[in-house]
Amino acid sequence: MNRQVQLCLGLTLMAFAAAPAFGVEDTMKKDATPALAPLTYAPLPLGSVHGAGWLQRQLNIQADGLSGHLEEFWPDIKDSGWMGGKAEGWERAPYWLDGFVPLAYTLDDPKLKATVQRWMDYILTHQHEDGWLGPFKSAGYKDYDVWPQFIILKALRQYFEASNDDRVVPAMMRCAKKIDDTLRDKPLFDWGKYRWMDFVLVAQWLYEQTGEAWLIEAMDRAHTQGFDWRGHYENFKFKEKMAADKCILDTHVVNNAMAMKASGVWSRQSRDAGDRAAPDQMMKILDTYHGQVTGILTGDEHYAGNSPSQGTECCAVVEYMFSLETLLSVLGEPAFGDRLERIAFNALPGTFDAVLWRHQYVQQANQAQCRLSVDRVYTNNGPDANLFGLEPNYGCCTANFSQGWPKFTAHLWMKSPAADGVPEGLAAVAWAPCTVDTKLDGKPVHVEERTDYPFRDSIEVLVRADGRFPLSLRVPGWAEGATLEIAGETAVPLASGAFHTVDREWKGDTTLRLKFPMTAKVERRYNISAAVSRGPLVYSLQIGSYWKHLRGEAPHDDFEVFPTTPWNYALKLENSEPGKAIRFEEGPVGENPFGPADPPVHAVVQGRLLPDWTIEHNAAAPPPQSPVVSEQPLVDLTLVPYGTAKLRITEFPVLAE
Repeated sequence: MNRQVQLCLGLTLMAFAAAPAFGVEDTMKKDATPALAPLTYAPLPLGSVHGAGWLQRQLNIQADGLSGHLEEFWPDIKDSGWMGGKAEGWERAPYWLDGFVPLAYTLDDPKLKATVQRWMDYILTHQHEDGWLGPFKSAGYKDYDVWPQFIILKALRQYFEASNDDRVVPAMMRCAKKIDDTLRDKPLFDWGKYRWMDFVLVAQWLYEQTGEAWLIEAMDRAHTQGFDWRGHYENFKFKEKMAADKCILDTHVVNNAMAMKASGVWSRQSRDAGDRAAPDQMMKILDTYHGQVTGILTGDEHYAGNSPSQGTECCAVVEYMFSLETLLSVLGEPAFGDRLERIAFNALPGTFDAVLWRHQYVQQANQAQCRLSVDRVYTNNGPDANLFGLEPNYGCCTANFSQGWPKFTAHLWMKSPAADGVPEGLAAVAWAPCTVDTKLDGKPVHVEERTDYPFRDSIEVLVRADGRFPLSLRVPGWAEGATLEIAGETAVPLASGAFHTVDREWKGDTTLRLKFPMTAKVERRYNISAAVSRGPLVYSLQIGSYWKHLRGEAPHDDFEVFPTTPWNYALKLENSEPGKAIRFEEGPVGENPFGPADPPVHAVVQGRLLPDWTIEHNAAAPPPQSPVVSEQPLVDLTLVPYGTAKLRITEFPVLAE
């Protein structure tokens, strides 16, 4: 580094040091963001939203499980190159921190926060002179690979929001400058080319903190060099399950899950209506050709069609969730909240064991068994891809799964900006039990959301505040007949699939009660099979299971899972009103509602065995084309929430009437 560059960098750092600490509360300044369209809803600083009820218990289970203990024994974290060790120094530690940081601060756990502090102290104090964070070269790359830098910047942003550590923004700025300098010399390649939007997302935030104009050019450069996801979906060519020898990074499931937010993020700069509309179109295309009833796409690990026996990678689940959380902030479309809940309450818990010590690399909607399979249905995953274990198939998901529940918690409520004489307010973009503490126009606001949703249809919201501000409440698209009661007044009807805004003068404690009626829905899917849902929950056949130890030592060992009861049933449904054939029964919402022992709600429906529906390639064969005929006795079947069923059938053949 020559003396002139050193001097310029020194002056920049002095300016950062002399400036007051930037807070997330300042990110909506009108005079600071002329180049960016405003967010519809601004995420609250990490630590503003905490879980309550079943969600708090789920976060505690995660902290007591693999997320909270990886650093103690897993070499890629314990001896990470990011902490000066000799193990992997590429994406795994940044992935882990991207979920571990919000876990620590949403739980407000002193031990976890101390671990975060130790990691951040090391990373920040070992930043290279040129701005690079962590190891220079890793994973076999001969050149600077900027992709892991994108992830660590996301983790640093969250850490700064929670800690206000004044070292962070200057360090992030130096890193962003090094990334931009690198892109001037060598364009984006490999994973970074397809995940450019993660850099742009953080760079937009940095621009709002600092107003540094060069960041706009850096974002333009990353977008120009990055893969054209909007064009990919405007001319979508991959409408079938990919052959293993045809798979490219365009078709990779995690790239696509991350890319769900790409056009929405870029629309803040482009202000292009086409960019704003692109995420919805992308979602529709994926649903059509590669969708699953849980709201995710197949990918084992590339596009795999609509069959419920194909898998979906765990990384794709949590990245799709983060994309939706980002889109809710940027675009504010309530449908993104519906999809976020669908994935969070089904696909997310469906890929873990009950205590979150073991996960699958890929889950299946029709998961009749989980075993080491040389002969397998997957496009190009290995034989252990759907075991429950420490790092089946590949370790990226071991590092990355932690972000699911904590980021979901942190994004439940967001802030709406002041506009046209309306003061800034709060918005509930997704629903789960939680508490919120923030300030609106400098005044404290406390919210308590008391509910067993999604297992129940009622939500009570206590608002403790003084002063006028709008409160926007997302009404799910499926919630026909939804109502709202405020402070004991007569309940009023709410339009489904929209935000309902309460703009009033708040004084002291005010209680709101929402009712989202849940009715059974039967969706026809692959081979005209039937999938049952009620509200945001998808229901699957309850199958007895035997967990067979395969390798490793408890609690982070690997298991195969085999059925102990039949799984190959067809449902008896009324074609005119199929929901009438299904009876729902509620039980207590226990300590772990996604554990298989005592589901909080279940459904009863009748069906018959289909002896000819069998295992193919060590997975349930695709469901036979409906309608089907069976001479077996008619029996009552129990369906449970998808997330509680570690073995399951979710898409059923339907009996002929």
